[in-house]
This record gives sequence, C-alpha cells and structure tokens, in this order.
Amino acid sequence: MKTLILTVIALSILIAFGCQNTNGQDAKRKLSKPAGEWKKMLTSNQYHIMVESGTEPPYQNEYWNNHEKGVYVSAATGDTLFTSDDKFDSGTGWPSFVKPVNPKKVAIITDNSYGMSRDEVIEKSTGLHLGHVFDDGPADRGGKRYCMNSGALKFIKKP
Repeated sequence: MKTLILTVIALSILIAFGCQNTNGQDAKRKLSKPAGEWKKMLTSNQYHIMVESGTEPPYQNEYWNNHEKGVYVSAATGDTLFTSDDKFDSGTGWPSFVKPVNPKKVAIITDNSYGMSRDEVIEKSTGLHLGHVFDDGPADRGGKRYCMNSGALKFIKKP
C-alpha cells in the first residue's frame, strides 16, 4: 500500500510539471506587444499563462473535460487555434489536441526549464505561451499531444 501511495504521488508530480513552465519569457520568444499592454488586455490568469509562461492545475481548468463541439481560439487574439474534432482525453488534466487547425498559427520553441528540454507552443503572431507539445499522442492520429492551458484559449460552441 505504501508503494502504491508513493507511486501515485510521484506520478502526480510528473503530471503536474508535464505542462508547466514558470521560466518567464524565453529569449527566443518575442512578444508582439510590451507586457504592460498585454496586462491591460488579458485577465490575471491569462496574463500569468500567456505572458509569464505559467500553467494552471491539472483537472482544475475550464476545458480539460469539455466534450462539446466547437473551436478553441486564442484568448488574446481570437484566432482559431484548435478544434474539438482534434481534441482527445490524454489523462493529463489539460485540454489536449492532436494538431492545431493551422500549423502556421503556432510556433514551437525550446523550453529548458526544470532541468529538461521540452517543446513550448506559442501563438506565432503574438509570441504568447499556449502550452507544450509532446510525442505521446494517439499514434493513429499523428502521435502528437498539444497540451494546452485552458486560460490561453476561449471555446466557441458550434451552433
């Protein structure tokens, strides 16, 4: 029983840091507007995630368990980034997608926080942090898992 509890704790820690980056703005990530302007436009949660490269807790965010049909747009620009057709339950507690709607709308940069190297996903037009992409998605759908923060997105339900 003790081993099971320790295993669950270890897995919880790995999952919690699996999409997290509190590294701040990466030198490769140039924001399209000064941080102060974004602060006026975004909620405090959106600002923390998108400008400060923060994350939200797993299973305690708006879209991880959303199964409605529609599109996910940038919380900053309103540009369509992901669709419900490409969303899947990754078991991580964050909304996960197999691909963006248009790969030209996002950019992938290296994130070396927490002593590991990960691929950070940013909105290309703004330089704002969205989440990370991993190679452990559904193999039959390309093998990618775009692990996004709900706070970086807004959901628009399909009529």
